[in-house]
Amino acid sequence: MTETIRSKQYADSVALDDEEAVVRVLYESVLGLWGVVNNLSRLRPVRWKGFRVTIFGSARAEPGTFAYEEVKLLAQDLAAMGCEIVTGGGPGLMQAANEGAMAAGRGEQSIGIRIQLDFEQQTNPFVGHAYEHGTFFSRLHHFVLVSHAFVVVPGGIGTTLEALMIWQLLQVRRLYGTPLIMIGRMWPGLVQWAKDHMLGVEPHLANPIDFTIPRCVADRDEALAIIREYHEQWLRERAPIEEPAIGSSPSAPQSGP
Repeated sequence: MTETIRSKQYADSVALDDEEAVVRVLYESVLGLWGVVNNLSRLRPVRWKGFRVTIFGSARAEPGTFAYEEVKLLAQDLAAMGCEIVTGGGPGLMQAANEGAMAAGRGEQSIGIRIQLDFEQQTNPFVGHAYEHGTFFSRLHHFVLVSHAFVVVPGGIGTTLEALMIWQLLQVRRLYGTPLIMIGRMWPGLVQWAKDHMLGVEPHLANPIDFTIPRCVADRDEALAIIREYHEQWLRERAPIEEPAIGSSPSAPQSGP
């Protein structure tokens, strides 16, 4: 006589052959995971090691071209100022930025936030710390979480997507006090196009003040001047936390993100 073994049943169990119920459980579980991610992303460190500047730009620019050398010099100047450089970790102008940080002696503080693409097979050799992402969503969110300033240099559709996302977060005040600087002649046209079409209809599709968020500049010197102001303000705000009170002994240095 063969004994039939039956799985233990629970009042709230869902059989795998109940397709509608299974889909509902999966749907509710995924939404629950998004809630966890959103809640965790609210956490912010009390102290940061350094002022981080993210540079968005083309993966297609070759070393030796004008754009490549200018971005390398920009990152080198920022790193010499004490900033940490964050890029997408790939080739082109991302590599130029990481290379500039290394040239300034701050290669270990140079960060690459990567996603695997067919034409970006390897992390560029100048990245000090690399982070890999499986989705564009989580990668873009990572940029937002770690950056104190954003610089957009010439790029294609991906660079434009990144710039517009930061613009939108600043517009809806999900980001505060974070400069969005666009360098080069391609960006004023984009901002003007948006202004013409979004304010050229009734009702307006945006507020006039929204178009003051991106700061379009001609060259790296103008960008450096803007970031220097924000960096100096960041240092002033950080100083009271780091300096011990009068008469107290200095505390041991603490690490941060």
